[in-house]
Amino acid sequence: MNTKILDGKTLRRMLIGAAETIRANTAEINDLNVFPVPDGDTGTNMTKTVEGGIAEISSLSDPTVSDVSGKFAHGSLLGARGNSGVILSQIFAGIAEGLSNCDTATVTDIANAYRLGIAKSYGSVVNPTEGTILTVFREATEYAATRVCDDTAVEQFLADHIDEAKRSLLRTKDILPALKEADVVDSGGAGYLYIVSGMYAALTGDSVSEVYQFSSDEGATAPVDMNGFTRDSVLEFGYCTEFLLRLQTSKVDPDSFDVKTIISYLESIGGESIVAYKTDDVVKVHVHTFDPGLVLLEMRKYGEFLTTKIENMSLQHSETKSKKRTPLAVLAVASGDGMAALFRSMGADGIISGGQTNNPSAEEFIRAFDEAAADKIIVLPNNKNIFLAVKQAAEMYEQSEIYIVPTESLMQGYSALSVMAPDPNNIDVAIKSATSAAKGIIDAEITYAVRDASVNGREVRKGEFMAISAHDIKATAKSAEEALLALLDSTDDLDDYEIINVFAGASVDDESRAAVTEQIEEKYPDHEIIVYKGGQEVYSYLVAIE
Repeated sequence: MNTKILDGKTLRRMLIGAAETIRANTAEINDLNVFPVPDGDTGTNMTKTVEGGIAEISSLSDPTVSDVSGKFAHGSLLGARGNSGVILSQIFAGIAEGLSNCDTATVTDIANAYRLGIAKSYGSVVNPTEGTILTVFREATEYAATRVCDDTAVEQFLADHIDEAKRSLLRTKDILPALKEADVVDSGGAGYLYIVSGMYAALTGDSVSEVYQFSSDEGATAPVDMNGFTRDSVLEFGYCTEFLLRLQTSKVDPDSFDVKTIISYLESIGGESIVAYKTDDVVKVHVHTFDPGLVLLEMRKYGEFLTTKIENMSLQHSETKSKKRTPLAVLAVASGDGMAALFRSMGADGIISGGQTNNPSAEEFIRAFDEAAADKIIVLPNNKNIFLAVKQAAEMYEQSEIYIVPTESLMQGYSALSVMAPDPNNIDVAIKSATSAAKGIIDAEITYAVRDASVNGREVRKGEFMAISAHDIKATAKSAEEALLALLDSTDDLDDYEIINVFAGASVDDESRAAVTEQIEEKYPDHEIIVYKGGQEVYSYLVAIE
């Protein structure tokens, strides 16, 4: 093929090809991890990010390039998970900006749009790190763009882009020593290469899917507990109601329609947890209501439904209760029932489920912000790979002022909450004290190696347990408990601290937890030892030394 002019339908097919290709290679991307731990999630995050964009363009009929790129970018921004996912969404946002006025696109239009993708993605990161997806996309774009001339076809631009992306990806090992030592390339860069390769395959005819088949578990309906709501039950929490509404020109002016019209109506009938936003002529709504039929009837005054979902919240075991808007709320990301309960007891008003291998999307944070119903919201992401998604959600959310405490682990989140005395009139003091507390601890994690590796000169064997702290493996052992004790032994300045907090994970049984607690208490009698049943996945033990 020799495509000189790209249309919207072809672009959509290319993006579907991208989604199919990265999903097929998710596991391989996840395995590209410097530390040989079972927590690789870059592939999963990037796949979910792309699928967020696909969901927005699936129903488009006869779209322009501008329609497809704009809606795909919006969906990927909302669906962005993890740092690589957020950066990827910003790449697409820049490309969409460059194509915003294009019904169709020439290769020159595409090259210029890709250059905007460089600027947008680099601008989304405070301290851009070379040797990552940023570098791969930038170098591939710069190389392909310099080769564009009047006769260049879109296929050639993408082929050049892919060729340089492959070379750039291999060079990531030379840029980041940790990659070289682990003998892996950057996982985000690898994910991007699969995405652009999928786009090229779809364009050249190797992949011609017109409809993306989401995974069987995407949107799957969970089995209904028929005894959860009987003939004698009382509807206590109402219905969680979600829908996509396409505005109709026969009913309203889609271009000038203000989504506040819908929000005001939902508020007037007592709707709660309202999330509503408009993208072009499609409105997405989430609301908790006792009368979904009334809502649906009202919405048909403006358009027709593309999708609807109504769930009895008693069957969801939801305990969302009516509450007035408050001056301040604190939200924390947590993994494990024990950690979630602990954080609530320490003052967190809401818990966002997530952590390693389960990074919440920007849209999930937006939903949590709305449910918090507060003028000011403090968020503890508690994972360095979640920070960018929180930041992106905060920038998109206008109903509250969002403040982020840069906690990089559950242990830092625990320490931050332990000193936080949030005052809506003095937020800066609360943020400063929480940040200081988070950075002032020694935090570590105990997990097992999923492969043989060499990290910072230390040889690790598959199946061994590792104690990891400050981005370094401090000790290895045959059991999680031995690794925990070895970690404490290797902490030279332990006497400068007073409290040893240990959070036992879901894989730790009561006998093992009790035995290692006794050993720690005997070995460190001058320290206060506190052990919690955290219930977190992946990590057998988390440690916070204060």
